[in-house]
Amino acid sequence: MRAKLMQMIDTRSEEMIAIRRHLHAHPELSFHEQATADYVAKFYEGKDVVIEREIGNGHGIVVTITGGKPGKTLGLRADFDALPIQEETGLPFASQNTGVMHACGHDGHTAYLLVLADCLIQLKEELPGTIKIIHQHAEETPPGGAKSIVESGLLDDVDTIYGIHVFPFFNAGEIGYRSGFAMAGRSYFKLGIQGTGGHGSSPHIANDAIVAASYFVTAIQTIVSRRLNPFDTGVVTIGSFDGKGSFNVIKDYVELEGDVRYMTSETRELIDREIRCIVAGLEAMYGITATLTYTDDYPPLYNDPEATSNAVSYLQKGLGDYLTSVSEAEMLSGSEDFAYYLEQIPGAFLYVGAKPKGVEKPFFNHHPKFDIDEDSLLVAAKSVAEIVLGYYRVK
Repeated sequence: MRAKLMQMIDTRSEEMIAIRRHLHAHPELSFHEQATADYVAKFYEGKDVVIEREIGNGHGIVVTITGGKPGKTLGLRADFDALPIQEETGLPFASQNTGVMHACGHDGHTAYLLVLADCLIQLKEELPGTIKIIHQHAEETPPGGAKSIVESGLLDDVDTIYGIHVFPFFNAGEIGYRSGFAMAGRSYFKLGIQGTGGHGSSPHIANDAIVAASYFVTAIQTIVSRRLNPFDTGVVTIGSFDGKGSFNVIKDYVELEGDVRYMTSETRELIDREIRCIVAGLEAMYGITATLTYTDDYPPLYNDPEATSNAVSYLQKGLGDYLTSVSEAEMLSGSEDFAYYLEQIPGAFLYVGAKPKGVEKPFFNHHPKFDIDEDSLLVAAKSVAEIVLGYYRVK
């Protein structure tokens, strides 16, 4: 079966590229992916599968492939939403939707999984188990789609789950993995500071919100440098400081927005607690009123050690063929809502190299000039196929 499946995938490499380019030209934002979901669902029309749509809090799709023999249930996931970015690649299949771009590779994720799923459908009588294909909406925008798909109950019978992400910092043919905590969790906060406005000539009868907000920006930097264990990982960023006004007017209200990254739930709790302490101190020190909104978006991504080790062992068969290396990767401070699946189901999230050929310094994911080596689609399809075959011990 392995030889048959790999040959089938080989013959459809151009189809994967064509699907990716179609999706790239027609990107849709998180929670608004109606046309993309319709495209995906139409692909499965007439095939011997169960298709369930509008799963979770958006346009999620779960496709169930029932094998010819009873056995375990395996989940495979690809996301399909795009980003609010104006594309600057100049590609002939660049985005036709102004201000929206597939700048993170989700078009490629969907393309490889569609073709792989179709190949598995054709060979399903030889599979001793069930495969659930998860086409997920809204990975990019909290609360995301993954958590709601888990909560739908459709994955309650899934024994193990795998996903991949294309990254341009290593070449097509290279696979990265990391056992245990692999990607950061993420929280969002917004702080409103209400002072008392006034004229710049009379600061004594006003209460400057900008001064209080500026102190907050400085103070929270001490959380990582002075409260966090040096061997732990945490990042606190202020991404927005809205204090614009007239040059000689003391601002009465300022609003800040920030981003928090962490590798463990313990670090998340520490940073959360310390930010709240600083806000309380800010009110006492400056006599302002502070309103804090603090939301935990995505948890840290934890790859099950056994599922990760198994995937690595399965992928050894591809070395010297479609793979040049399978190696341990560093922790990534980016976040990924695949973490919600892994909180409930043992599994692993792997990294597929997609560095464009001839490019020394590629643009990273979420950049308006982001692009991939489309050879990575074939690598992704074959790699995940290898995991399926290994998981079911099919030769």
